[in-house]
Amino acid sequence: MNAPARRPQAPTPRVLAPADIGRAAVLALHDELSLSPKPGLVTPIDPGSHDDMDAHTFMRSLFALRHYFVEIAGAGVDGAAFEELERLGIAAEARMLAATGGVNTHRGAIFMLGLLCAAAGAVAREQGAIAHPDRIRDALRRHWGPALARRGERASTLPGGIATRRLGLRGASQEAAAAFPVVFETALPALRSALARGLTVRQARLDALFHVMAVLDDSNLAHRGGLAGLRDVQALARGFVERGGIARPEGLREAHAIADHCVARRLSPGGAADTLAAACWLLRVGGGA
Repeated sequence: MNAPARRPQAPTPRVLAPADIGRAAVLALHDELSLSPKPGLVTPIDPGSHDDMDAHTFMRSLFALRHYFVEIAGAGVDGAAFEELERLGIAAEARMLAATGGVNTHRGAIFMLGLLCAAAGAVAREQGAIAHPDRIRDALRRHWGPALARRGERASTLPGGIATRRLGLRGASQEAAAAFPVVFETALPALRSALARGLTVRQARLDALFHVMAVLDDSNLAHRGGLAGLRDVQALARGFVERGGIARPEGLREAHAIADHCVARRLSPGGAADTLAAACWLLRVGGGA
């Protein structure tokens, strides 16, 4: 008598090592770079609102940063204090600037994705669990939330930080201390929803980008365009989303028009780009890429 055939078992998701976490970060930043059209942002096709960088500049930067994301994920595994994460970030920024000839391509990503990689490392160490977004966010809050809140009280010397403080907006450290609400509550749900509706990966990423632009107090926009420029881009993005986003027949044409509008005014939502990359990374480390 033949034994009953065994039903195939779904593969058990494995706990990610620092190398997996870091590689996913570089791939997610490439996901963002390769996307087009993006309002005022660098794409493989054009430099957007920038005259000091293009896609080649970004690729040199990504190559220089490839070890950083692995190192900071490893620091999370080791339970490092915030000061160690900050030291790694400062060193990574120096490598970025050396690779780009002094051009800031990824400062925001070094901060945001670096912290998220460290949090994913902490999850792997503490729970032996896959990198579920809720676990990553909780680890970020528990381990480094108080230190990030203290950092947010310091006066920033960077252009975006100076602009957000002057305008009374929440800066990068405050966003981080709150465990990046726009990443987890706007960007990731928008990306997942678009994919679930059957949009292509490109369409889903564009849709998520506009969802982020509609709500994020983007420090790069605040620096380049003041409060008026920031609110202008937020209103354009909000209208785009409310009219149905990229999935409409006219959606891509409207996205191009908003991109042209931003380039004409030299506006570039760099914070939204970093936020989209973080959402792409969360899908990658969670097995949803």
